[in-house]
Amino acid sequence: MSQSGAQSQSGVQSQSQQEIGNSSILSQSDFPNYEEDGKIFAQFLQEHQIEVFANQRTSENDKNDPIPNEDENAIICRVPCYPPLLQRIRDRDYLDPSNPTDFLIEIPLSELISWNPAEGEALVRRSIRNTLRYHQLFCHVLDQALEQMTPSSNQNALARRDTMDILHEQRLSQQVARNTQRENNNTEGGVFNDEVNNQNRNQHQTSEEFPPLLMRRYELRILPLGRKGSMMPFDKQHHKKEEKDSALPSIEGVSLRFVRSRSMGHLVTIHGMIVRASDVKPSCMVATYSCDACGCEVYQVLGGQREFLPQRTCPSEDCRDRPRETLHLQTRGSKFVKYQELKIQELPSQVPMGHVPRSMTVHCKGELTRLTSPGDLVTIDGVFLPHKLADSGYRALKAGLISTTYLDAHQITVHKKSFDESVVSMLSETESKELEAEINRIAHGQDPVGVLSSAIAPEIYGHEDIKRSLLLQLVGGCTRKLPDGMRIRGDINICLMGDPGMAKSQLLKHVASIAPRGVYTTGKGSSGVGLTAAVTRETATNELALEGGALVLADRGICAIDEFDKMDESDRTAIHEVMEQQTVSIAKAGIVATLNARAAVLAAANPLYGRYHKRKSLSENINLPNSLLSRFDLMFLILDVADVDNDMALARHVTLVHQNEGLEKKGPDDNDDENSESNDKSTSSPVTPRILREYIARARRHHPIVPPDVAPYIVEAYVNLRMEHRQRPGDQTAMTPRQLLSILRLSQALARLRFSDFVARQDVDEAIRLTHCSKASLEHHENEMSTKSRKRGRDVNSKVFSILRDYIATMNKSCVEMTLAEAMVLRKGYTIENLQTCLKEYEDLSILQINSSQTHIHFLQGG
Repeated sequence: MSQSGAQSQSGVQSQSQQEIGNSSILSQSDFPNYEEDGKIFAQFLQEHQIEVFANQRTSENDKNDPIPNEDENAIICRVPCYPPLLQRIRDRDYLDPSNPTDFLIEIPLSELISWNPAEGEALVRRSIRNTLRYHQLFCHVLDQALEQMTPSSNQNALARRDTMDILHEQRLSQQVARNTQRENNNTEGGVFNDEVNNQNRNQHQTSEEFPPLLMRRYELRILPLGRKGSMMPFDKQHHKKEEKDSALPSIEGVSLRFVRSRSMGHLVTIHGMIVRASDVKPSCMVATYSCDACGCEVYQVLGGQREFLPQRTCPSEDCRDRPRETLHLQTRGSKFVKYQELKIQELPSQVPMGHVPRSMTVHCKGELTRLTSPGDLVTIDGVFLPHKLADSGYRALKAGLISTTYLDAHQITVHKKSFDESVVSMLSETESKELEAEINRIAHGQDPVGVLSSAIAPEIYGHEDIKRSLLLQLVGGCTRKLPDGMRIRGDINICLMGDPGMAKSQLLKHVASIAPRGVYTTGKGSSGVGLTAAVTRETATNELALEGGALVLADRGICAIDEFDKMDESDRTAIHEVMEQQTVSIAKAGIVATLNARAAVLAAANPLYGRYHKRKSLSENINLPNSLLSRFDLMFLILDVADVDNDMALARHVTLVHQNEGLEKKGPDDNDDENSESNDKSTSSPVTPRILREYIARARRHHPIVPPDVAPYIVEAYVNLRMEHRQRPGDQTAMTPRQLLSILRLSQALARLRFSDFVARQDVDEAIRLTHCSKASLEHHENEMSTKSRKRGRDVNSKVFSILRDYIATMNKSCVEMTLAEAMVLRKGYTIENLQTCLKEYEDLSILQINSSQTHIHFLQGG
């Protein structure tokens, strides 16, 4: 599915979920009656049942009859949904006694409709339009249900009592005593005392009544329509097959620019990228004060406000005549929850051309904290609410009526972070079987690397070796961590240089879209801190914090940098550490830290003069330092050369793409000649991006090693390459020791694509061939540019024949093994097809002869 199709589908789903709440005309039954809605919700808590497997009943006393299932070996039973969970909350029966945390209660709105389509649907409509108010209503109903329940006879219930329970009992006893004394005083003083007490309480926004929020030991989450619960008891829920097939949580959510003012107070679902995450800090929900004069406790419900004015004057009747401050905040008796602020930003694919990406602040509380990190793709369900810039003071005077908006998170779904995570668990059984069969077909077929590389930007003609290299970059090598702490990177860095109009930017954008954590940026629009990390000041705490740049956000992914040559020299040196050590070291404003930037760099640059100047050397055309170029594993020079046959094939390919709106369909006249057949074979891509991602995810599970019999072969190949380049020590294409690690990384990536745990010789040969192709493309092309394709074909045959002739002259032999000849040709940067063409041509000239078994090449006398 294309990105635009996925966005439209997600937009339709969210619109269907919210079109009821966005209606401006309400019927008489749509007006909220909170008392009736509370009764409906209480009835839902007592009556609603779900289907679970027979061996996963939530209650031992449940004796419901089993329900026949599609699977004969499984038995499905209907059990109560919420009463067992509420009983665990009442008994403090934690799932993990060693780490007691607040219980989580999920209210999927789809369960309300399945319980009672008439009353449940009306309640869902009203709760979507006013989620914050109904969240408070649901909590009030749950508090009443917990008070009415009796603790079980388990003796461990007394052992689970904590400090808050003892304080609660003491507060209740003191409150009863104060109420009794106040009633006695009221009988003597009349109604005047009640009016004074009410005025004092309203003036100070405090109350002596015990707030239920103080002893609330659960978190309530309201899930939108279509979102299934994942916590107890929904983790054991059985879903029907059609429900599994219809569940697509990975494509839910809309862009931030579709959340407008009409969604204020509504339950919305947004999709984007986390760009900043603050530290987790305590947030005061209920402030408890004690009076030094009368000894009573006063409570102030804050609800997680950023700023509040602590109360100093006791509102009780005994202290109304005392002007001095007698209240003191009791930290131990107050209620605090974990609080974290996130900043979510639109994805690059969601931003229209010429627009600035929008961002929004997300407030996370309780167990929703520490779930994400900068760079994660998330889908967040929450309530869209306004927030004042300041309640009082100069900031409030300056802000006036302006308010900011934020999202109160109820559910956070973190999507696939890297290729190491599979997507099979998100698919239905039928789709997973089809995906498994397609992957096995590619893996056991002929040339899986070529088939997979054809799926990378299939609209772009040619560039077969470059697409193979980009596929190896997506797979990557194995990162080695030595016992002494040294880390050898496994990511592959590639640089594409060439004339304008050679589809370099298209290749970069396509690779960034395939990678789970791909970031695309341009060199001129990026600074050094924008690529690495910046020190910002948090608006909430006014403290300095680190905000990751593009390379940090692309951790365990790919960072594509276009217009690499347009970057300033000071900004370009900031990524030297990232490309080799894969870390970002910061020492700014008193913050000394090291951030992970385990990203593969894919850069695209143009020559110094716009186009490659043929009369100037390579170093004069490429305005990049050697220290930076040596950090790239592969460098390709793509030149725009006028060639009749190549231009004809390119024009046919472009017209085919525009004629069929893609490569899925083929025209009736596409197979008229052999050239069109070969072009269609090379450009058609039956592999979808989803299959490519899953294949790469499975390939990255393997960690191949170099066996002892292949290690000497790699050493010999590296030494030969060094001997060839020893005459050009100052050239930018000279072989450096870093190229040995590059060959190892490429070989490991090729072994991963074969689903193997060992590197074979064929992997080393292909890695050396790609290295030769990148080196050969960087050399001078004057002679090859001025020749035609036919003459250039004869030159390739002559060069391949000279490789074989030099070998027999050096070894004083007249016979060469076919496997050895293939290895030598591959190591020089040529293909097996070039060798076969050369052997056929020189065999016709009676210069050499191949035996019947195709295993040896014999040079005839005089050849």
